[in-house]
This record gives sequence, C-alpha cells and structure tokens, in this order.
Amino acid sequence: MTDVETDTPTRFERRPADALAALAGLGVLLAGMAIVGSDGHVPEWERSTFDAVNGLPGWLYPVMWPFQQLGVIVVGPLLALVALLLRRYRLALALVLATVLKLGLERVVKAAVSRERPGTSIGDTAELRGDVSVSGESFVSGHAVLAAAMACLIVPYLPRRWRWVAWLLVALVMVGRTYVGAHNPLDVVCGAALGVAIGSGLNLVVGVPRGDQYRT
Repeated sequence: MTDVETDTPTRFERRPADALAALAGLGVLLAGMAIVGSDGHVPEWERSTFDAVNGLPGWLYPVMWPFQQLGVIVVGPLLALVALLLRRYRLALALVLATVLKLGLERVVKAAVSRERPGTSIGDTAELRGDVSVSGESFVSGHAVLAAAMACLIVPYLPRRWRWVAWLLVALVMVGRTYVGAHNPLDVVCGAALGVAIGSGLNLVVGVPRGDQYRT
C-alpha cells in the first residue's frame, strides 16, 4: 500500500456493487417504513427483539457506551479532517457530503414516519440508560445512519484484512443504541440501511480506490 494516494482518475473506479448496495439500502428502509407506518407501530417480534437486547446485564453499559457514540454527528467532520491530513481528498469530500445528507434525509424520513422512543412506544418495561429520553422521534436512528455511511466510504480505503472491523463497529452502534433504550430494532436497522444508501451512492459519485491498491 502506498502512502500517498493522489486523486489521479485512473486510480479510482465506480463499482456496480455500490449501485446494488444503494438500492438494497433504500429497499430495506422503505420496507421498514411500511411496517412502522404513520402510527409508529411496534410489531410483537420487534418488541421481543428489543426486550432481548435492552434486557442485557447492566454491567455492559460502560462497555457499550463508547461504541454508541461513534454515530454522533461530529464524527463525520472529524474523519473528514483526518482524510484531508492523509491527502485522501475524495474521501474527505464524501465524508462531509455524507454528514450533510444524513441530516437532510433523516428529517425527510422522520417527516414521513413518526415513532416515539422506546420509553413511550414500548412503555414502562423499557430500561432507559444514561441520558436517554422517554419521548422524541426515534425512527430512524441518526447514529446508525452516520455510522453505516462512514463505513461504506472508509472500507474501500482499508486493507482487506481490516474491513470487517468497520462493519463490526456499525453493528455495535446499532446494538448499543437499542441496549440503552434509545431506539427500537427497526430504528437502527433502517437507519443503517439509509446510511448504506448514502455511502454507496457517494461512492458512485466520487469513486473509490481500485481494488488492487489495498489487497493486504
């Protein structure tokens, strides 16, 4: 792997797989929106899944707390700054655009589908940890949106043996947000799906490094 990756066009490609991933992400999001509906419905199977994750032992909270913070909005600009310092200019641009798109598209989804946080939509049985609110718009999870979008953008720049780590972190954000009682399972699943659609779509726009650059 070379240290300097300039923006030479021949070193970048636009992959059909990113188009498929973006479409798949939108499909999952739309399916979730149909399930939740305008009344914020929580199906029984989703309630059971929430109970299983939210009911994990309390001693896990200090372990899970840092991971769920990976989805906060400041992460996007910070990663963009790191990309600039490393002269990964296309990545830096994509990370900034992903942050902006996350803010805009999340609002579009929330305007179409309204569901309260588990403290209200699940009720008193939900275990709320930390500073999690009882009420407030919950679908989709903005943390999951940003984490998944960042993963889609960063993974093509990572050596192959480390790419799974990015997706593990996305999964931990999703589990963590459910564990603390901030979101129902479909909130984080559909949030991640929207993030995949954003990240994969941006990969198509700005291009990603050709596969032979980061084999190891």
